Amino acid sequence: MRTIVSAVLMLVSLSAPGVTRAQESSLMVRLRPVYISPANQSDAIPALSVPKDAIHVSSKVMPELDITYFFNPYLSAELVLTIPQEHEVTLSGTRIGTFSHLPPTLLVQAGLPIGFVRPYLGAGLNLTLITAQNISVPGVGKLTLDDASIGPAAQAGVDFRLGRNWSLNLDVKYAMIGVDVKSGGSRVSEVRVNPWLFGGGLAYRF
Repeated sequence: MRTIVSAVLMLVSLSAPGVTRAQESSLMVRLRPVYISPANQSDAIPALSVPKDAIHVSSKVMPELDITYFFNPYLSAELVLTIPQEHEVTLSGTRIGTFSHLPPTLLVQAGLPIGFVRPYLGAGLNLTLITAQNISVPGVGKLTLDDASIGPAAQAGVDFRLGRNWSLNLDVKYAMIGVDVKSGGSRVSEVRVNPWLFGGGLAYRF
């Protein structure tokens, strides 16, 4: 009996890291600055002599809060949140106004924990809400954008465990965001922002 008990205790001791991992919380939060790099693709506007890809949306850095729920060590879901972001809009290099957007994104992630490193891939949907529009072109008048855009999003990243709860995170995302540009209610162009988002920060698993 003592031999059996000793063997069981030895197995438990050897599997301690796995037991600890199994008892980890299902909830993780990540906080990081993210650099937004838009693709700046747009249709030409022949009536206004505006060439293709002349409408640009400014790049910027924004704060990002991600809430991740782990279904198991390999599968999780992540909700990406931030605060409304203001962007400058230029037409052939000339500033024509600003707008704000709020881009919550929901992603399903597949990760592979390998020691203290966990690389992951994600895919999901991005919802971009367009607000505070203030765009106009001299001689043409006010331009408006669609109020919202829904499109696919993809993600790749890695967590480097720093301790029991903390990790260092590196992450890159791509979102398909496209909105119509209207003048007097009529569509005159489409802007495909389609940004890359590069981020790095800290993660805390409760």
